[in-house]
Amino acid sequence: MKSRKNLIEQLKFLPHFGKSTIYQLGIQLGLKDSTVNTYISRFLRCKEIIQLKRGMYVSTDFFEENKNDVSYLFYLANIIRTPSYVSSWTALQYYNLTTEAIRSVTSVTLKVTRDYQIKPGNFSYQSIKKELFSGFSLTKGKFDFFIASPSKALFDLLYFKTHQFRGITLEKIKALIEELRIDIDEMDKTEQKKFYKMIKKYFHE
Repeated sequence: MKSRKNLIEQLKFLPHFGKSTIYQLGIQLGLKDSTVNTYISRFLRCKEIIQLKRGMYVSTDFFEENKNDVSYLFYLANIIRTPSYVSSWTALQYYNLTTEAIRSVTSVTLKVTRDYQIKPGNFSYQSIKKELFSGFSLTKGKFDFFIASPSKALFDLLYFKTHQFRGITLEKIKALIEELRIDIDEMDKTEQKKFYKMIKKYFHE
């Protein structure tokens, strides 16, 4: 039991971990992989760790300590499905450009579209083609995360909302922005110009 306690104590300091990390810690404690697998099952059953997806976990203690930190949720969004960056509604709310209630962390990925409904929250991923997987940067803090710029967040939202801008005019885009109650006037002027440049460029392809 002492080795089990030692193992969970070491996991409590990690923002997330995979099975390989648990096995490595197990080796340091002189545990066989089969014993570690038994401990993992017990940790899950006793709710000492939370499964983020298959083979990826976080300790309940670490999650409870950081669950109200938005940077931690965005960090989790990045690592649950890689490569990805936070975008669309979630990023627009982060930049205070919408007052809509956001029920899930929305991200853009190169992988197939997928949703994860897990204890830390709902994480939604939308697939985009490689040439449009851009316009994001790394935000440094207690937890680092990739997030779209305001202009790209709005672009991504409308890209999926309009099914890749099929049959949509610039006037209809402006009307849609108003309909969605996105406060584009609060967006930095440079970002506004970038957004309209992306839209116009896309329309003229």
